[in-house]
Amino acid sequence: MSTIGTGGESMRILVLTKQVCDGADTVSPDDSARWVTWGPHAVFRMNRYDEYAVEEALRIRERVAGAEVHALSVGPDGVEAVIRRALGMGADHGIHVAIEGHGYTSPRERALLIAGAAEAKGYDLILAGVMAEDDMEGQVGGLVAQTLGYRCATSVIFEETDPGAGEVFVQREIEDGRREGFTLKLPAVLTVQSGINVPRYPVLSHMLRAKTAVLEKVEPRALAPAAGTLVKIVPEETGGPGEFLEGSPAQKAGRLLEILHENSLL
Repeated sequence: MSTIGTGGESMRILVLTKQVCDGADTVSPDDSARWVTWGPHAVFRMNRYDEYAVEEALRIRERVAGAEVHALSVGPDGVEAVIRRALGMGADHGIHVAIEGHGYTSPRERALLIAGAAEAKGYDLILAGVMAEDDMEGQVGGLVAQTLGYRCATSVIFEETDPGAGEVFVQREIEDGRREGFTLKLPAVLTVQSGINVPRYPVLSHMLRAKTAVLEKVEPRALAPAAGTLVKIVPEETGGPGEFLEGSPAQKAGRLLEILHENSLL
């Protein structure tokens, strides 16, 4: 349960971070052709979009007295480096949801694991990058919100959190470079765009603390989805191959009219 607006002591913010491979030269498709394998010299780092989420969480903490920032990542032991980078930037606490292997994990599976780890901690705000660089699916944030029953805004380019009112005002990017603004009641999930801030570099004192910090290791517990179960994805049936119109503009126009009449569209 969120502590905002209930007389709780502080605001609790969770940042979702993901480990991605740095560089395509060490990546190749796996046997399933659904995901990739990494070569022996692969280098991993934090998803860059998540760096903006960490930075925004730290900026909220600077504005809100007593706020806490937790960083969470799902994956094998190697993802602890990503969590420690978030601690090096200034996060207060790291959470590792431990799963084996680097194989593909669907957004729904990841969201259920994240929700399972976050449910009992009463986060007021959950921040994530707008998408991951490796799969570019951009679904985890919204699925976490749906599973936990939180409100959600995606592609956020500006936020102003008001813990006293228990709400956050956001602006999100929409088509043609425009923005739309609205207010969400907390608790909420925001996925943030890269233009929202300039992420800070880890500072030495934080890096030293992060190196020896004890991370909270959570056994994977997938929270049951709020409603419904994905059974099967069926591609839409098509009406067969299209027809390329050839000839002069007048001939193309004439043929187009014939097609429209043949299909009773005129």
